[in-house]
Amino acid sequence: MFSRLCRASARLASTAARASASTSATTASYPFSKTALLPTLSAESTPALRDGKGIMRHLQESLYSPRKAEMMKTLFSRRSPKQLRVGSIISIISDQAPTVFNGVLIAIRRRGPDTSIRVRNILQRTGVEVQFFVNSPGLKEIKLLKPPPKGRMRRAKLFYLRDSPEKMSMLAAGKH
Repeated sequence: MFSRLCRASARLASTAARASASTSATTASYPFSKTALLPTLSAESTPALRDGKGIMRHLQESLYSPRKAEMMKTLFSRRSPKQLRVGSIISIISDQAPTVFNGVLIAIRRRGPDTSIRVRNILQRTGVEVQFFVNSPGLKEIKLLKPPPKGRMRRAKLFYLRDSPEKMSMLAAGKH
C-alpha cells in the first residue's frame, strides 16, 4: 500500500515537472496529453516536400548510388536475363564480417530500396543463414557462382532447406 502511494506521488511530481518544462520550451500544445513534447519542424525541407509532392522522386535520387542502381537493374529486376534466381549458388563480398559468404540463395524479397536476400550455407555441420540488404553500404559485390538446377526452382522461397541438409547439399552439388 505504502509503495503504491510512493509511486503515485513520484509519478505526479515527474508529470508536473515535465508539463512545466514542455510549456516553457514550446508554445504548441498537444490536445490529448499535457506531458507530450512536440518536436519543432526544421526549415531544411523544401516547400514541395512539406506539401507531399515529389517525395518519390526525392527518394529515388537520394537512395541509390550508381553502382547499386546498376546491380539492382541487372540482378534483381524481373525482366533482366541475368537476374538472380532462388536456388542459385552465390558469393557475397561485404565490408563487415563475414567478408565473403558463399551459399544457396533461399529467398529474395523485392521491395525497391529495401530489397534483401537470404543466403544459407552449412559451416562445420551447423546451418548458417544470413540476410543481406542489397542497398546496404557494407555490401560490395554479389557474384553468381552457379545458376539453379534446370534453370529455376519450383518454389519462390526455399525455407524447406532448413529442415533437410541433404537436399541442400544435393542442390549445392548440382544433383537436384
